[in-house]
Amino acid sequence: MNENFSYSPFIFRDKLVHIVDPDIGTCERYSIVFRLEGFQTVFSLNAKDFIAGVERRRPDVVIVNMLVGADSGLDLMRRVKALKPGTPVFIIEDDPEVDGAVLAMKAGATDVFFKPVDEERIALAVRAALGSEVRVGPVADGRRSIEVRGFEQLTPREREVLQHITNGKSNKEAGRLLGISPRTVEVHRARVMEKLGARNAADLMRIVFTT
Repeated sequence: MNENFSYSPFIFRDKLVHIVDPDIGTCERYSIVFRLEGFQTVFSLNAKDFIAGVERRRPDVVIVNMLVGADSGLDLMRRVKALKPGTPVFIIEDDPEVDGAVLAMKAGATDVFFKPVDEERIALAVRAALGSEVRVGPVADGRRSIEVRGFEQLTPREREVLQHITNGKSNKEAGRLLGISPRTVEVHRARVMEKLGARNAADLMRIVFTT
Protein backbone atom coordinates (compact mmCIF):
# COMPACT_ATOMS: atom_id res chain seq x y z
CA MET A 1 0.00 0.00 0.00
CA ASN A 2 1.28 3.45 -0.86
CA GLU A 3 0.27 6.55 1.08
CA ASN A 4 0.27 10.05 -0.37
CA PHE A 5 -0.76 12.80 2.00
CA SER A 6 -1.36 16.42 1.12
CA TYR A 7 -2.57 19.36 3.14
CA SER A 8 -4.44 22.47 1.96
CA PRO A 9 -6.42 25.34 3.48
CA PHE A 10 -9.65 23.87 2.14
CA ILE A 11 -12.30 22.00 4.06
CA PHE A 12 -11.13 18.65 2.66
CA ARG A 13 -7.63 18.84 4.11
CA ASP A 14 -8.59 16.43 6.91
CA LYS A 15 -10.59 14.10 4.65
CA LEU A 16 -9.04 10.82 3.53
CA VAL A 17 -9.90 9.21 0.19
CA HIS A 18 -8.94 5.52 0.00
CA ILE A 19 -8.65 4.18 -3.56
CA VAL A 20 -8.77 0.43 -4.18
CA ASP A 21 -7.92 -0.84 -7.65
CA PRO A 22 -5.62 -3.62 -8.90
CA ASP A 23 -4.24 -1.25 -11.54
CA ILE A 24 -1.51 0.91 -10.01
CA GLY A 25 -1.80 3.46 -12.81
CA THR A 26 -5.45 4.05 -11.94
CA CYS A 27 -4.60 4.42 -8.24
CA GLU A 28 -1.81 6.90 -8.92
CA ARG A 29 -3.93 8.95 -11.33
CA TYR A 30 -6.85 9.25 -8.90
CA SER A 31 -4.46 10.04 -6.06
CA ILE A 32 -3.08 13.00 -7.98
CA VAL A 33 -6.57 14.26 -8.80
CA PHE A 34 -7.69 14.20 -5.17
CA ARG A 35 -4.47 15.62 -3.80
CA LEU A 36 -4.98 18.58 -6.12
CA GLU A 37 -8.48 18.91 -4.63
CA GLY A 38 -6.91 19.18 -1.18
CA PHE A 39 -7.66 15.66 0.08
CA GLN A 40 -5.37 13.22 1.79
CA THR A 41 -5.13 10.01 -0.22
CA VAL A 42 -4.07 6.43 0.23
CA PHE A 43 -4.40 3.57 -2.23
CA SER A 44 -4.41 -0.22 -2.12
CA LEU A 45 -3.97 -2.71 -4.93
CA ASN A 46 -5.79 -5.56 -3.18
CA ALA A 47 -8.35 -6.28 -0.48
CA LYS A 48 -5.79 -7.38 2.10
CA ASP A 49 -3.91 -4.10 1.99
CA PHE A 50 -7.18 -2.17 2.00
CA ILE A 51 -8.45 -3.95 5.13
CA ALA A 52 -5.12 -3.36 6.86
CA GLY A 53 -5.26 0.32 5.93
CA VAL A 54 -8.83 0.72 7.16
CA GLU A 55 -7.84 -0.75 10.52
CA ARG A 56 -5.18 1.95 10.86
CA ARG A 57 -7.44 4.79 9.76
CA ARG A 58 -11.01 4.75 8.59
CA PRO A 59 -11.44 6.66 5.33
CA ASP A 60 -13.94 9.45 4.72
CA VAL A 61 -14.47 8.34 1.12
CA VAL A 62 -13.75 5.03 -0.62
CA ILE A 63 -13.34 4.49 -4.35
CA VAL A 64 -13.19 0.77 -5.04
CA ASN A 65 -13.07 -1.38 -8.16
CA MET A 66 -15.96 -3.82 -8.44
CA LEU A 67 -13.42 -6.63 -8.75
CA VAL A 68 -10.35 -6.57 -6.52
CA GLY A 69 -8.62 -9.87 -7.17
CA ALA A 70 -10.81 -12.67 -5.85
CA ASP A 71 -12.73 -10.22 -3.69
CA SER A 72 -15.81 -8.19 -4.50
CA GLY A 73 -15.81 -4.42 -4.25
CA LEU A 74 -19.28 -4.74 -2.77
CA ASP A 75 -17.94 -6.88 0.07
CA LEU A 76 -15.34 -4.23 0.84
CA MET A 77 -18.02 -1.55 0.70
CA ARG A 78 -20.15 -3.43 3.23
CA ARG A 79 -17.14 -3.75 5.52
CA VAL A 80 -16.51 0.00 5.37
CA LYS A 81 -20.14 0.87 6.06
CA ALA A 82 -20.22 -1.56 8.98
CA LEU A 83 -17.24 0.25 10.53
CA LYS A 84 -18.31 3.79 9.63
CA PRO A 85 -21.95 4.09 8.51
CA GLY A 86 -22.64 6.83 6.01
CA THR A 87 -19.21 6.72 4.39
CA PRO A 88 -19.58 7.57 0.67
CA VAL A 89 -18.39 4.62 -1.43
CA PHE A 90 -17.95 4.92 -5.19
CA ILE A 91 -17.75 1.76 -7.28
CA ILE A 92 -15.57 1.57 -10.40
CA GLU A 93 -16.34 -0.99 -13.11
CA ASP A 94 -13.76 -1.97 -15.72
CA ASP A 95 -16.57 -2.84 -18.14
CA PRO A 96 -19.96 -1.10 -18.39
CA GLU A 97 -22.39 -3.66 -16.99
CA VAL A 98 -25.77 -2.25 -16.04
CA ASP A 99 -26.69 -5.21 -13.82
CA GLY A 100 -23.55 -4.74 -11.77
CA ALA A 101 -24.18 -1.01 -11.42
CA VAL A 102 -27.75 -1.60 -10.27
CA LEU A 103 -26.57 -4.19 -7.76
CA ALA A 104 -23.96 -1.78 -6.42
CA MET A 105 -26.47 1.05 -5.99
CA LYS A 106 -28.93 -1.23 -4.21
CA ALA A 107 -26.11 -2.35 -1.91
CA GLY A 108 -25.48 1.26 -0.88
CA ALA A 109 -22.94 2.67 -3.34
CA THR A 110 -23.04 6.45 -3.63
CA ASP A 111 -22.45 6.18 -7.38
CA VAL A 112 -20.98 3.88 -10.01
CA PHE A 113 -18.46 4.90 -12.67
CA PHE A 114 -17.25 2.99 -15.72
CA LYS A 115 -13.68 3.11 -16.98
CA PRO A 116 -12.26 5.24 -18.41
CA VAL A 117 -13.50 7.56 -15.67
CA ASP A 118 -13.60 11.31 -16.13
CA GLU A 119 -11.44 12.46 -13.20
CA GLU A 120 -13.17 15.84 -12.93
CA ARG A 121 -16.56 14.14 -12.78
CA ILE A 122 -15.61 11.78 -9.97
CA ALA A 123 -13.92 14.61 -8.06
CA LEU A 124 -17.12 16.66 -8.26
CA ALA A 125 -19.15 13.65 -7.12
CA VAL A 126 -16.93 13.19 -4.07
CA ARG A 127 -17.09 16.89 -3.23
CA ALA A 128 -20.87 16.79 -3.51
CA ALA A 129 -21.11 13.71 -1.29
CA LEU A 130 -19.12 15.43 1.43
CA GLY A 131 -20.92 18.71 0.83
CA SER A 132 -24.14 17.01 1.89
CA GLU A 133 -22.94 17.61 5.44
CA VAL A 134 -24.48 21.05 4.97
CA ARG A 135 -28.20 20.83 5.75
CA VAL A 136 -30.56 23.56 4.60
CA GLY A 137 -33.98 23.82 6.18
CA PRO A 138 -37.27 25.05 4.65
CA VAL A 139 -38.07 28.74 4.39
CA ALA A 140 -39.86 30.05 7.48
CA ASP A 141 -40.75 33.71 8.07
CA GLY A 142 -38.76 34.64 5.00
CA ARG A 143 -35.62 32.97 6.29
CA ARG A 144 -33.97 29.65 5.57
CA SER A 145 -32.19 27.85 8.41
CA ILE A 146 -28.82 26.28 7.72
CA GLU A 147 -26.90 23.74 9.77
CA VAL A 148 -23.25 23.35 8.90
CA ARG A 149 -21.96 19.98 10.09
CA GLY A 150 -18.38 18.90 9.55
CA PHE A 151 -17.28 22.47 8.81
CA GLU A 152 -16.19 23.37 12.32
CA GLN A 153 -13.50 25.73 11.07
CA LEU A 154 -16.11 28.31 10.03
CA THR A 155 -16.13 31.13 12.58
CA PRO A 156 -19.44 32.36 14.05
CA ARG A 157 -19.26 35.43 11.81
CA GLU A 158 -18.57 33.32 8.73
CA ARG A 159 -21.61 31.19 9.59
CA GLU A 160 -23.71 34.34 9.83
CA VAL A 161 -22.45 35.51 6.45
CA LEU A 162 -23.17 32.09 4.93
CA GLN A 163 -26.68 32.26 6.42
CA HIS A 164 -27.36 35.58 4.69
CA ILE A 165 -25.85 34.42 1.40
CA THR A 166 -28.12 31.38 1.54
CA ASN A 167 -31.09 33.69 2.10
CA GLY A 168 -30.18 35.63 -1.04
CA LYS A 169 -28.83 38.76 0.61
CA SER A 170 -26.33 40.96 -1.19
CA ASN A 171 -23.07 41.99 0.46
CA LYS A 172 -24.60 45.39 1.21
CA GLU A 173 -27.78 43.91 2.71
CA ALA A 174 -25.85 41.36 4.77
CA GLY A 175 -23.51 44.09 6.00
CA ARG A 176 -26.39 46.26 7.13
CA LEU A 177 -27.99 43.34 9.01
CA LEU A 178 -24.70 42.34 10.64
CA GLY A 179 -23.49 45.89 11.32
CA ILE A 180 -20.36 45.53 9.20
CA SER A 181 -19.24 46.98 5.88
CA PRO A 182 -20.00 45.31 2.53
CA ARG A 183 -16.25 44.93 2.04
CA THR A 184 -15.97 42.99 5.31
CA VAL A 185 -18.85 40.76 4.20
CA GLU A 186 -16.98 40.15 0.95
CA VAL A 187 -13.86 39.11 2.88
CA HIS A 188 -15.85 36.71 5.08
CA ARG A 189 -17.61 35.35 2.03
CA ALA A 190 -14.28 34.66 0.31
CA ARG A 191 -13.05 32.81 3.40
CA VAL A 192 -16.23 30.72 3.55
CA MET A 193 -15.78 29.78 -0.10
CA GLU A 194 -12.15 28.84 0.52
CA LYS A 195 -12.97 26.71 3.56
CA LEU A 196 -15.85 24.92 1.82
CA GLY A 197 -13.77 24.36 -1.30
CA ALA A 198 -16.05 26.45 -3.54
CA ARG A 199 -14.43 27.88 -6.67
CA ASN A 200 -17.14 30.48 -7.27
CA ALA A 201 -20.56 31.62 -6.01
CA ALA A 202 -22.42 29.02 -8.06
CA ASP A 203 -20.20 26.27 -6.70
CA LEU A 204 -20.85 27.51 -3.16
CA MET A 205 -24.61 27.29 -3.71
CA ARG A 206 -24.24 23.79 -5.13
CA ILE A 207 -22.34 22.67 -2.03
CA VAL A 208 -24.82 24.27 0.35
CA PHE A 209 -27.93 22.98 -1.35
CA THR A 210 -26.69 19.41 -1.77
CA THR A 211 -28.75 17.48 0.75
